[in-house]
Amino acid sequence: MELLPADAMSLAEQRIRTTAYQYSLSFIFAIEEINRNSHILPNTSLGFDLYNVNSNQCDTLEAPFLCLTGTETMIPNYTCRRQKKVAAILTGVSWTTSAYIGRLLNLYKYPQVSYGPFDTILSDRHQFSSLYQTAHKDTSLSHGIVLLMMHFNWTWVGLVLIDDHNGAEVLSDLRGEMERNHVCVAFVDMIADNIMISTANVVIIYGDNESLNSLFLYIEYFLIHWKVWVMRSQWDINVDSLSFMLDSLHGSLIFAHHHVEISDFRKFIQTYNPSKYPDDHYLALVWHKHFNCSFSGPDCKFLGNCQPNVSLEMLPRYSWVADMSEETYNVFNSVYAVAHSVQEMSIKQMQNYPQGIGEVNINPWELNHILKNMNFKNAAGDTVVLDPHKKLDTEYDILNLWNFPVGIRQMRKIGTFSPKDPQGPEMFLSDHMIQWATGFAELPRSVCSESCFPGFRKSAQEGRPPCCYHCTQCPHNEISNGTDMDHCVRCPESHYANTEQTHCLEKTVTFLAYEEPLGMALTSLALSFSALTAGVLGVFVKYHHTPIIKANNQALTYILLITLTFCFLCPLLYIGHPNTATCILQQSTFAVLFTVALSTVLAKSVTVVLAFRIRVPGRLIRWIMISKTPNFIIPICTLNQLVLCGIWLRTTPPFVDSDAYSKHGHIIIICNKGSTIAFHSLLGYLGSMALGSYTMAYLCRNLPDTFNEAKFMSFSMLIFLSVWVTFLPVYHSIKGKHVVAMEIFSILVSSAGLLGCIFVPKCYIILFRPHRNVLHHVRNKAHSRGKVDYTL
Repeated sequence: MELLPADAMSLAEQRIRTTAYQYSLSFIFAIEEINRNSHILPNTSLGFDLYNVNSNQCDTLEAPFLCLTGTETMIPNYTCRRQKKVAAILTGVSWTTSAYIGRLLNLYKYPQVSYGPFDTILSDRHQFSSLYQTAHKDTSLSHGIVLLMMHFNWTWVGLVLIDDHNGAEVLSDLRGEMERNHVCVAFVDMIADNIMISTANVVIIYGDNESLNSLFLYIEYFLIHWKVWVMRSQWDINVDSLSFMLDSLHGSLIFAHHHVEISDFRKFIQTYNPSKYPDDHYLALVWHKHFNCSFSGPDCKFLGNCQPNVSLEMLPRYSWVADMSEETYNVFNSVYAVAHSVQEMSIKQMQNYPQGIGEVNINPWELNHILKNMNFKNAAGDTVVLDPHKKLDTEYDILNLWNFPVGIRQMRKIGTFSPKDPQGPEMFLSDHMIQWATGFAELPRSVCSESCFPGFRKSAQEGRPPCCYHCTQCPHNEISNGTDMDHCVRCPESHYANTEQTHCLEKTVTFLAYEEPLGMALTSLALSFSALTAGVLGVFVKYHHTPIIKANNQALTYILLITLTFCFLCPLLYIGHPNTATCILQQSTFAVLFTVALSTVLAKSVTVVLAFRIRVPGRLIRWIMISKTPNFIIPICTLNQLVLCGIWLRTTPPFVDSDAYSKHGHIIIICNKGSTIAFHSLLGYLGSMALGSYTMAYLCRNLPDTFNEAKFMSFSMLIFLSVWVTFLPVYHSIKGKHVVAMEIFSILVSSAGLLGCIFVPKCYIILFRPHRNVLHHVRNKAHSRGKVDYTL
């Protein structure tokens, strides 16, 4: 039986490339190993023919026609071959070459085994019913490449693909994986100019050797550096480079199917020499070129006179690699697949004809059924499966191309990618072993935009991929504690963002405390004014028999002084840690006390008006004056205020609240009014009483009484109204403890206004002008004015 391998490498000026020659050596090695093996095809020897073809369709078909017809003239449906028929044809590595030959062989159902990269078109049984592929699928390769990008944080990469169905499939897979893992494509094309001008420092190259050969030559010729090339397999590196000193492909990262080295292959390479294989003219040429052996040019004959003990392993690394590559490994497996199928077919024939039919004669098309279900373990222990539906994902070796020292062109394994790991795809890399591309002293960066540091977030650039963005500082009280964050996270109310906006710090709980300066100052003022009011009350009690005390309704004066004493103490409810009780007492106490104070002033004013404005008092007026009916104004007004407070406390009472926004880094505990309407209604009620008191006092400000206090009451009401009218806009414009302080200040000032305007002048007379506080002085002064002085 014979096997026919057809190499599909493009040959510039018909020059056989080193890789094509390596494929043929793997083919010969497998044939010889099978012929020596007594367990495979005993008593049968495999022969072979070798053909080198190019990518031209017409030239490519010459080899299979020669195989089928036995003549160099391509005559369909004709054969003059010898009795020994070709069992199968091996093709590769380009899928186009395998497809050209496959369409022809499909007509004759000739078995065809491709050792090139797995291709989905070649697995189409309608077009290629007798074509089989030994290479593994690249189902998980896109995921592995993206994992590599993520490992090195490369988010901006270029993509070079061949414009065919493979390129479309790879582009779809890669785009999907990249989008899921936030990796962006800088460009997708085959134009070298775009590669050179692109800001992407990493470029993924996906295609076969034949298609990408011109691209690699372009890269070498123009010395395109500062780029990390990521490849899908070992392309044809064993060509004469244009520049060894500055190798543009140095530092490339390559994904190659993992395979165990065939132990005897290296021995075969070591012993493969022109003396042993004199008909190998290419080998004679290599020996002549590298080892100065005698060589007959016209007939390509090896004449000897070489250096002793030379072998292919001694050739320079840039021109020869003795290790079995992925493609040569597939050639080896392809030969064994055909051999196993021939053996199985031979066994079946012997079982069908136990008496024997002489020499076993197998028609090639009879092998298709066996090849379709072929499944065996090779010499390295790897399982070889030809059925595309039964092929499993294989492990990948991640290789790094070294060209330092100069010209070594070595592939060093720096990691693995295992797509079939039970716990999910895993990648292992030895970063310290990687030599990066020329120009990179450390791990290259390939990003569209520089990373956004903690405290910033990514902001998309309009019309650009997601990997291109601006870095925007996080809004107030929001943080980002990682690099390249898409969103900032708002700190909870109990925390605040630090200055760098990278962490949330716990806020300090605070309130208007007695211990702080503001609290101490307000407390001192409240106690001082309360003590002062108590002192004034003591003075009035001590001098209660004097005319100035009796002249202005002594009882109302005492009520007003006592009320003011408590009004000054009212701010103490606002200072300290708020609780539900103090929050309720703050507003109700303030409302009731000031209602009593203002109603007392109103009662005094009404009394003065009734006494001096009524020229001819009638019975009703006299009864009102005698029965002191104006004094009922106090309980009536207070009762009204109590009703308002009761409604307020019943519906929406004040409660303890926290203000987390007024002061940075602090949570201020305050009393929430509960209902702003109720609070403003309370102030409105007090304001109406103050306005009424002011009106009544203003009307009797010029009455002739010697101790007439109407003018002073009108001033006190004017101060009261000014304070609380000013309070309202300030109250709505400030926050936190300042609101509490402002309310306390307003209470103190308005109370002090009442105390100062009404009682300070009287105290001045009592203490410093006692001669004016006697009845004789009062009567003389009244007689001189011609007015009547009523004791109120």
